[in-house]
Amino acid sequence: MTKTPTYWDYLNLEKLLDSQGGLSNDEASVSEDEMHFIIVHQVFELWFKLAINEITLIRNTMSSTQIEEKQIPFIVQHINRLVEIFKLSARHFKLMETLTPQDFLVFRSELGTASGFQSFQLREIELLLGLSNEEREKQGHSDPIEYLLKIVKETEFENNIKKRLVKLKTEPSLKDVLYDWLYRTPILGSTPKEKEDEKIISKFTNEYLYKIDEINQSQLKIMQKDGLDISRMEKSFRETYSQFENFLTNEDDNKMRRVKAAILFIESYRTLPLLAWPRLLIDKIVELEEQIVEFRFNHARMVERIIGKRIGTGGSSGVDYIDQTTKYRIFPELWAIRSMLIDTKHLPNIINEDYYKFNSSN
Repeated sequence: MTKTPTYWDYLNLEKLLDSQGGLSNDEASVSEDEMHFIIVHQVFELWFKLAINEITLIRNTMSSTQIEEKQIPFIVQHINRLVEIFKLSARHFKLMETLTPQDFLVFRSELGTASGFQSFQLREIELLLGLSNEEREKQGHSDPIEYLLKIVKETEFENNIKKRLVKLKTEPSLKDVLYDWLYRTPILGSTPKEKEDEKIISKFTNEYLYKIDEINQSQLKIMQKDGLDISRMEKSFRETYSQFENFLTNEDDNKMRRVKAAILFIESYRTLPLLAWPRLLIDKIVELEEQIVEFRFNHARMVERIIGKRIGTGGSSGVDYIDQTTKYRIFPELWAIRSMLIDTKHLPNIINEDYYKFNSSN
């Protein structure tokens, strides 16, 4: 007779609840504070596992060369779940902060060189999302994957870690497939397959830049009329306009130039029916990165509160290193476009507007 499964069978609680014995694998030798430390970090790793599953699902769904409109709400739903995972994880550090500095020092030496820096699942998340080594290098950081590959031992578990990390380094990231999708965005009804596409993209970005300059000049006239010294503001407008122009038009990579134009187009004309969900998808990606930054910030504050400016157990600079990671940006283009957006009443007139309505035959 087949046994009816119980709640603890389904969740494999026997194994899960018997995994808090620390290095000695003996719960009797683990203090209450160390038990707290172990469980909190195990929960972090469970959240990371869930995040990996969600990012993989989103990436795989978006890797298709043609994503149907009905799939976008599905993708947004799962990005939203990721956002909530990182929101909860960021708040999780408050629980960690109930450990006092003195309580932690009692067992900190037992960690040896073990460190959160060695969380291979967090590195998997970074690889899956598309965090580049160039972004790390801006903060003076090296590739943590190379470090992890050096320290793995010849056990089945650690060999599997190695295989997973090596495999991920060769696969497309969420950023890759997201930007491929943005690249294919019809802009003013034109797609990359169209012969005149580059001209249309240039026309769109140049008209947008012209509107930005027009708005700036209008503001300067108002200030001048009010008797204000406009020299500093005029210089500021010139500098920001130059930055916007370089960002949108001076990109050597034609694909990235079109991706930037697509982000600007979707964000600007988001009220058009067929752009509403793509705009929400972009916004959720930005919110996801915002939550990851908050996660890193809360991590830094927790570490500073408990161990101050001590060197990390893994040899890093501790809180200073974690603070530097808050400057990482995986999707900088999505953030940068927000500085350029203008009031809808000033937007250039859009041609082929019917293309973006639900009743369009396209």
